[in-house]
Amino acid sequence: MRIVIPGGTGQVGTLLARSFVADGHDVTVLTRHPKHGAWRVVQWDARTIGAWVSELDGADVVINLAGRNVNCRYTDENRRAILESRVQSASVVGAAIARCKQPPPLWLQASTATIYAHRFDAPNDDVSGIIGGREPDAPASWRFSIEVATAWERAATEAVTDATRLVLLRSSMIMSPDAGGIFATLLRLVRFGLGGAVDGGRQYVSWIHERDFVRSLYWIMEHESLSGPVSIAAPHPLPYRDFMRDLRRAAGVPIGLPATRWMVALGTWVLRTESELVLKSRRVVPRRLAESGFGFEYPEWSAAASDLIRQVRGR
Repeated sequence: MRIVIPGGTGQVGTLLARSFVADGHDVTVLTRHPKHGAWRVVQWDARTIGAWVSELDGADVVINLAGRNVNCRYTDENRRAILESRVQSASVVGAAIARCKQPPPLWLQASTATIYAHRFDAPNDDVSGIIGGREPDAPASWRFSIEVATAWERAATEAVTDATRLVLLRSSMIMSPDAGGIFATLLRLVRFGLGGAVDGGRQYVSWIHERDFVRSLYWIMEHESLSGPVSIAAPHPLPYRDFMRDLRRAAGVPIGLPATRWMVALGTWVLRTESELVLKSRRVVPRRLAESGFGFEYPEWSAAASDLIRQVRGR
């Protein structure tokens, strides 16, 4: 297959490009700062139509991952960059697809499981899940993430043409052993003895093993009945206290110090990130994937954590 990945230079894009190339596919990454690598790279600015449009013509799949990293403080400047980078890139990818003589039959557009409501009582799925933003027990500052996610999806939906199937990838945290990813951050906390419950640890963590993430995208490519929002998450989210307990066991670290809400607020301020990333309860399940017959290699976090630790140690 010919696969084009706009914004594919981050951790997720590198994971996908590496996997697709290993499987024998032709991969092109669109980036603002091209560098030589194991796959083809082409320059774009993620905002305007340019020569890069020809890369989409005749491609089999476009996977748009472009967007500023949300692991930062939500200052006015960062909020603007986070929102605009997502909306503009989705709009221009849609405009490019509309110009193609042979448009790609499938557009996989990155989104996020953060779009769902903060809740403990029941899981959110991609059929009847509750979109967040109005929860009475969630801080008003958390609404920004929902506004970004909904605007991101709306930009893609408004831009898509009849010739191309659009899938909105509402992805949970993608766990891989690569440096710089969320798993590396969590493992570092565990090794420093800080892998305990946060604010009581009731909040749910939704996640997916890197292997199942790649497999789920292949599955979507092969199953034309899947379009619109699809939750990309393992079927068993679990409370943060249990999530970190299983990670400590896999890493062989017996103790994890707990943290209160004010400690989290202070720590995330020092690290220049947001406490929402830790405190929001993301209880998400992949109903549409499951109902279409997709089977997970790592449905349980304990086995996934053990495998990821083995990979880290093997490297």
